[in-house]
Formats: sequence, C-alpha cells, structure tokens
Amino acid sequence: MAALTPRRRLRMRRALFALATSLALASAHAADRTVRSGDDLQTAIDRAAPGDTVHVARGEYEVHLVVAKPLTLEGVGRPTLDGGNRGDVIRVKSPDVTIAGFIIRDSGDDLTAQNAGIFVEPGSDRIAIRDNVFAYTLFGIWLNKANDARIARNLVTGKRDHASAQRGNGIQLYASERAQVEDNHISFVRDGIYVDISHHARFVGNRIHHVRYGTHYMNSWHNVWERNDVWRNRGGLALMEVRDQVVRDNRAWDNTDHGIMLRTIQDSVIENNVVADNNRGFFVYDAENNTIRGNLVVGNGTGAHVAAGSYRNRVDSNDFIDNREQVRYVATRDEAWGTGGGNFFSNYGGFDGDGDGIGDVRYEANDLVDRLTWRYPMARVLMGSAAVAALRMVTQAFPILRAPSIVDAHPRMAPYHRDWSRWLEREQH
Repeated sequence: MAALTPRRRLRMRRALFALATSLALASAHAADRTVRSGDDLQTAIDRAAPGDTVHVARGEYEVHLVVAKPLTLEGVGRPTLDGGNRGDVIRVKSPDVTIAGFIIRDSGDDLTAQNAGIFVEPGSDRIAIRDNVFAYTLFGIWLNKANDARIARNLVTGKRDHASAQRGNGIQLYASERAQVEDNHISFVRDGIYVDISHHARFVGNRIHHVRYGTHYMNSWHNVWERNDVWRNRGGLALMEVRDQVVRDNRAWDNTDHGIMLRTIQDSVIENNVVADNNRGFFVYDAENNTIRGNLVVGNGTGAHVAAGSYRNRVDSNDFIDNREQVRYVATRDEAWGTGGGNFFSNYGGFDGDGDGIGDVRYEANDLVDRLTWRYPMARVLMGSAAVAALRMVTQAFPILRAPSIVDAHPRMAPYHRDWSRWLEREQH
C-alpha cells in the first residue's frame, strides 16, 4: 500500500473529527419519549430520533413492530407486546438497539417464515435484549448475521401445545460473532439454544429444560459454555462439528438420551462438569485431541459411550461413580486414559499395596465381565463376588479373551469429588 501523502492524512483527520463530532451531537440530543396505553407505539418509534429512549408504559399493545434506527425500547411496569399469533412481534433492522422489560407474546407459527418474538436482521450489530418474558412465541430470539449481541436474563417459553418438531428454538444464532448469551431461562421449545457458524461467543448461566436438545450447536469455533444447567430434555448439551471450545462447570441431569454429546469435536477443553442420571452421561463420537478432566459422571445408564475413532484425547481426574455401565467403548484398538493422573472408577476391583492412592492393577473397560453384564444385565448382582474377581484375573491372564478397551494405568482409589453422593440422593424438582 502506498504511503499517505500529507494532504490525504489531513483529509482523514478531518473525516474522523467530523464523525466524532456527529456522534457526540447525536448523543447530546438523545431524548426520552413516553408511550402510554392506547398510543400508537410504531408511530412513536418512527418519530424518535436515533439514540432516543422510548419508554413504554404498562398496558397491552397489539403490534408488529419494526425498529429501523438505533434506539432503546424500554418497558415500564412490564407492558405486553402481543403479535396476535401472526408474524414477528418485533423485527430489528438497525445496529445499536436495546429492547428491555417487556412481555413479548403470541408470534405466528410459520416455520418457513421463522416467526419470532424478536427477529434480528443482518447487520443489526450490538443489539441488547434483556429482562424480557417471551410467551407462546415460535422462536424466542432469532439472531441472523448480527455481531456483538448481548442476550441476558430473558424468560423464553415456546408453543408448548405444538409437537416438538413444530416448535422453533428458544434462542437461535446464525453467522453471528461474539455474542454474550447469559442467565436466560428457556423451556418448551424445540432446542433451547441453537448455534450455527457463530464464533467467539460466551454462553453462561443459562437454564434449559423440557426441550429436545438444551443446546444444539454446530460448525462453530472458539466459544465458551460455562455454568449452564440442562435437565429433563432429550439431550443436554449437543456440541457437534466444532473445535476450540471450553465446556466448563455445566450440569446436565435427568436427560433421556445424553448429558453431554461431543460429536466431531477437536482441540477443546471439557472440564469440571456434572453429568448425572442420564441414559448416557457422555456420548463421545469422532472426538480427537480434546482434554476431558475433572468431570463427575454419576448414576447414569452408561457413564461414557465412546465410539467412532475417538482417539488421542487426554482424559484425567474424572470420577465415574455408580453408573450401571461405566464405559462402553466401541473401537478396534486400545485407548489410554489417565496418563496425567488417573481417573476414579467405582467398580474398580484392584488394590493399592503401597498406599499411594493409585491402584496397582490397571483399569480396563470392556473386559469379559463388562461384556457379560451388557448382554445379561441380571449378572450385575454378582459384581462383588469372588467368581467375578476370578473371571477378571482370567481375562488379564489370557489376552485372547480381551476386546479393545479404554485402559487407565493409574486408576485412583478414591474419588476427586467429595460431594458426589448428593447427586444420587437428591430429589428431582
């Protein structure tokens, strides 16, 4: 690129000064406007200047709003915006819009048109949607190619009388960068948070239940999932075809399929999560070069179902406790876990002769005993017997009886999580 001449530098300085001045003047002239029940809310929005705040008094407004300029739309006393079961309740076509403090209800139910409580069009960057109640909307919030969004503390309840496949998602992101999705409560939609081709986002403190997947997440990189609760869904967190994720301190329980699905995922950290009382705690499929550590896997049908070439993962410091089947491994070669400190398995039958807290015999999933109990579940009543211990010794002595297995050479003798039992004793609410 050619060097800037003094004249061009001067022009650039003048242009930047003019832009800064216009922004300052717009901010200085921002006004507060009030809309009362019975007033035309769309007219008030159209008459507002960029940067204004439109205060909407308590009441019920039948609307299909279009917000096409930067402004703040703020509910006072929780007014209701009712879409009459048609179209979108609000459609945003501008950057720098804030919508806060409303009941937003009764969108249309056209999946092809993707009717939503709030539909955010491409280029509507820096939108803030906070402290709203979405009731009986097809999609709650639909974010389409809009960057730097903040979606926080919203309550989203979908069209619960529709079949799951006929509902929309609670919050949907498509091709949107750097979103902050925090402390939302979502239920009775298709998928709680659906994310596609959206990178560098944070999903923190959300609570999701009674949906298909708490999170349905695809083709996205460099995101953080932290302190989310997902329960009583078909699946908890479904992270698919992704890389460079941090999945930390989430809790997934009482889901009919899986707690956390790691499918075609690479170079990610999955740590300090609780997966309890699911059909499968972890479902790990085609996952490579990930770090899986510090997780509590307790009381599931299968603690971890590992398949489809899930190799070269660093799996350490996890507790597998009282799962009916600790690990089901489907592969053609052994895979080493515990290379950096060992995992705890409550069905480990080995011993600790030197008292260092690490078993002297390696732990193997998929041994002959495991395969027998998969095929004949009633055989689990014999798990603590001398006969079963002898059978495991025979399996180790005669490798021809082995199947490819997860092998932990340093199994821990005591769990890392001291409070693990509360997940077995708790009452479901």
